[in-house]
Amino acid sequence: MTLFEAIGGEPTFRKLVDEFYAGVATDPLLRPMYPEEDLGPAADRLTLFLMQYWGGPHTYSEQRGHPRLRMRHAPFRIGAVERDAWLRHMRRAVDRLDLPPQLAAALWDYLERAAYFMVNVMEDPATEG
Repeated sequence: MTLFEAIGGEPTFRKLVDEFYAGVATDPLLRPMYPEEDLGPAADRLTLFLMQYWGGPHTYSEQRGHPRLRMRHAPFRIGAVERDAWLRHMRRAVDRLDLPPQLAAALWDYLERAAYFMVNVMEDPATEG
């Protein structure tokens, strides 16, 4: 059984992403990173990506090709502050799923590693001279 199936399939991933973007929608640091007026397209992309990554349908790749996560995020400044804001909203979203501990841990481990992988600015402007 894949994690996709174990956590409840598409409805669970949709709930995760909806909860996540509910936080992003009001976050003054993260919201400007989403140029579309409506967060719906970004939410759909993230949902499809996560479902595919965890063993669900390959709709993401069929529609968008290889994920190329770092390349797709390169235009945006992602430093420690942005990473931590992203993780804060995602942690809340994962917690709201109320998954069994081992499934929540597996999901969180990936999300945390992915967030650290996306950092493309090594110095925080708050600490620069």
